[in-house]
Amino acid sequence: MRENIIIKASELFLTLGFKSVTMDDIANEMGISKKTIYKYFNNKEILVDECVTHVHEKISDSICELTNLGYNAIEENFAIKNMFKDIFGKSNTSPMYQLQKYYPNIYKRVMFDEFKIFEECVGTNIKKGIEEGLYRNDIEGYFVLKFYFILVFGLHDDTVFKYKNYNANELEIKALEYHTRAIATTKGIVVLEKELKKLNE
Repeated sequence: MRENIIIKASELFLTLGFKSVTMDDIANEMGISKKTIYKYFNNKEILVDECVTHVHEKISDSICELTNLGYNAIEENFAIKNMFKDIFGKSNTSPMYQLQKYYPNIYKRVMFDEFKIFEECVGTNIKKGIEEGLYRNDIEGYFVLKFYFILVFGLHDDTVFKYKNYNANELEIKALEYHTRAIATTKGIVVLEKELKKLNE
């Protein structure tokens, strides 16, 4: 039951937002009493923390699976982007922004954990892309990684992008395109254009 509550609550939080979903909403969706939820979670913040950990682990596992499928570096980035769309595609607002606003302590921990995954994933991808001739061999990986991290997570800052005016998925694709064009070789640009074309088909 505990795991089922985490899974359902995670879906609701990502779809409707961490602030707006109440313990009553979760109980009603699951057809259980609110008392049952409190049996496993003393308060909403503890449940939010558990849900964030659940989603984080799901993302980490999915990335590991994708990197073992034989994609080249640019294809791999688009596959990971599609994976994020599947997880966050139903979100009406930015989950990261809401987490930062309403649960700052959880947000700080998440950002620390996310950067560790991001650093490993993007760092490996950069090395792979250079070896494949898709990324320039004169790029400075440390700065590319930092710049891309700031770019990606900056998209979820509601003071910069208003989600009622922009589609989150479209913004993330534009960020990926911007990142790739900044470091790609001529060969890499050809692969990038193919991936962008697939999105429009």
